[in-house]
Amino acid sequence: MTEKSFQVFSTIQHMTSKKEVATALAKEISRFSIYDLGVISASLEHEINLLPSPYRERIQPHFREQYFGRYFKIMSLHSNDGLDKLKGDINDINLFCEYCNMVLERFNVEGTPERDKSKAFAPFQGLFYYLISSFMMFVLSEPGHPIGMPFPGGFTVRESSGIVYCPVRDKEKDVPYSICNYCPAKQDDLP
Repeated sequence: MTEKSFQVFSTIQHMTSKKEVATALAKEISRFSIYDLGVISASLEHEINLLPSPYRERIQPHFREQYFGRYFKIMSLHSNDGLDKLKGDINDINLFCEYCNMVLERFNVEGTPERDKSKAFAPFQGLFYYLISSFMMFVLSEPGHPIGMPFPGGFTVRESSGIVYCPVRDKEKDVPYSICNYCPAKQDDLP
């Protein structure tokens, strides 16, 4: 992956069709090699292992789903002509443009990626995360974090009557570069 890989966000921010955006994102996601996926997996496992038990054991399958379950879902749609079946436009094009601009700013595409902001969040791992998240949130209208994902305090992302609720949705406003600020989930006020 090169710094030019982040330019996909400059391109897609001008698209409105879910099919167009999905095709561009899937093409970029498919460029990740088996080696890249292995590095991302090892880094993710390292980060998970730093979490305290029993939270570590509860969140591990959800992180795997967020990164790799979703990766395989997108690649399956891409290889089985599922992208051709996507209809309509991005639900909130202004929010989508803000998301693309946030990613471009996060990785300072005009210059060099800001590698020192988070040692665990290497640029190509960050690219993977933002590509997957944008596909899920803006193309499939799914939450940034998978349903069932636990958060400290015993709260989880949950679905009720077709609406997804997240316990941290509105609590990330001051966290720069958080996907939560762009997520279609609603804030969950229930424990």
